[in-house]
Amino acid sequence: MHHTRYALSRAIRLIVLVSIGLIPILAAAEEPNVGTVTTDNTAGTVKGTPADMPPSTVTADTAEKGDAMQNDTSASDETADAEENPEEETEYTDADFTEVETVQASSDILRYGIDLEGGLPYFMDNWDGSGTLIGFEQEIIEEICRRLNRKPVPVQIDWDKLIPGLERGLYDIACEGQEITPQHEEVVQFTVPYYVTGLQLCTHERNTDINRLADVAGKRVGVPKASLAYDLLAKMGTVDIATYNTEVNGFDDLIHGRLHAVLFDQPVALYYGKPREAEGIRFINEEIGAVKYGFVVDARQPELLEQVNAILTDMRASGQLRNILERWGLWNPQTAREFGDPDIQPRTEPVMLNAWVEQSRPISGFPARIKRYISFLPLMGRGALLTMEVSILAMLLAVALGFMLATVRVYAPWPLSLLSVLYIEIIRGTPVLIQLYFIFYGLPAVGIKLSPFIAGVVGLGLNYAAYEAENYRAGFSGVPHTQMEAALSLGMTRWQAIRHVIAPQAFRIVLPPVTNDFISLLKDSSLVSVITLVELTKTYGLLATKYYDYFGTGIMVAVIYLLLGLPFVRLARYTERKLAAHLPTTPNLRR
Repeated sequence: MHHTRYALSRAIRLIVLVSIGLIPILAAAEEPNVGTVTTDNTAGTVKGTPADMPPSTVTADTAEKGDAMQNDTSASDETADAEENPEEETEYTDADFTEVETVQASSDILRYGIDLEGGLPYFMDNWDGSGTLIGFEQEIIEEICRRLNRKPVPVQIDWDKLIPGLERGLYDIACEGQEITPQHEEVVQFTVPYYVTGLQLCTHERNTDINRLADVAGKRVGVPKASLAYDLLAKMGTVDIATYNTEVNGFDDLIHGRLHAVLFDQPVALYYGKPREAEGIRFINEEIGAVKYGFVVDARQPELLEQVNAILTDMRASGQLRNILERWGLWNPQTAREFGDPDIQPRTEPVMLNAWVEQSRPISGFPARIKRYISFLPLMGRGALLTMEVSILAMLLAVALGFMLATVRVYAPWPLSLLSVLYIEIIRGTPVLIQLYFIFYGLPAVGIKLSPFIAGVVGLGLNYAAYEAENYRAGFSGVPHTQMEAALSLGMTRWQAIRHVIAPQAFRIVLPPVTNDFISLLKDSSLVSVITLVELTKTYGLLATKYYDYFGTGIMVAVIYLLLGLPFVRLARYTERKLAAHLPTTPNLRR
């Protein structure tokens, strides 16, 4: 990542040099009439290791859409992620996976695809703050890697892209509750089952009329996307189905009365619902369906499939797999029958489940809540650092390119000036979110593949350059024409006049709107989460989902954004005072 940032810095410097080098050429041209200038402000956006993942984890998480700039576009947060329309199969292209940062395949490592957001109890960040991954699937993967003498390397990717990403060779195994069904087996290679479970129906204690699956007819029920639960309710025909990417938001809606029930896989329901029984969540005691879990192995690696199958079979026979499942409170009669084990009752306490329930229990008392919020600070600090990196680099690019565009528009011959106008109007006339998608997902179709960090910086920088160009044009227009005439009459060349007379005065004029643009870019940097960068806003989503706390965590993030922007506001005002100190008519700028 350091190499890419260094390359980007070199590119920005090159842009500045090019823009400066163009001025002597343009200065020879006739100066066109400068008309009235209007200035507009818009939006902006970085990259790094997700806050909820260990440093060795590779990042490619795709967040939900953030607010687009100037009301161009908007998207819903996970809290309102319900979709009422029937599901449609999504077809992905190679461009949809350019954001996945993986590593080259090697016999020394085992790459496995996961999605940490909503990954309980398959994979999760250790609650002890060590930065390691835990989960019952994580323990299975670690044992497989130990026997294969390979290092486990997780690859973070959106859950619904796990199988398509595997097909594109981004990792060797797709994990996280992959359901073995006849339809799935026609297109991918599954290992032998390592777990068998069913569906769990949960409702709220106020819904006393729901005591079995048949009772949800005519009611609104939340389910995961592309799941057995969805297919089962769809066959009933009379259920109002809402689909969710993250199960915690389904339970939120159930508690808030937006749903009558939720139908999730038992492990997910257990880990997301049990800690919230005090809020009224009620589990329905009914065995619904049967789901077999298996890892999906890259079809181009038949030897790996054979090796993993042998390991899983041995773990099943030796009882090692049972021990893992019991630790996580997941041993059940269905799995016992699959393993041929006559003892269906757990032999040991579910220590990991109990620890999770205790850890995620709603905090009572102000001191305990403050202590938890303090524990968030290292994660938010990493997200804030990433936000600042993206914002500063994007603004540097915007300022350099914007100055070049403004100079071309004001002082270049009309063909070049027209190109500058076209760029500015096209960029300002299209949503920044569309521009980010085009750069990140569209350009790979013509062979241009950018990392999430570079795509975020370039996308925001190119967008803001259009607005900075108008700011600079306003600055040029604000300097009286007599200044240029006086400079030329003193024997200066046009380039010298622009550099020593016009540009300094224009800079003082445009400093306030440029500062305002940077503050907007800093806040709008949350948009880069759509191209898998885990900045401050994405960190907020991960923490709020993990601890069921959107209110207090949201206030913390808002305060951090405010604190990030204030120093730049003060710096800009200080610079304004210094630049305007010699002007007798300058208004009071102390405030």
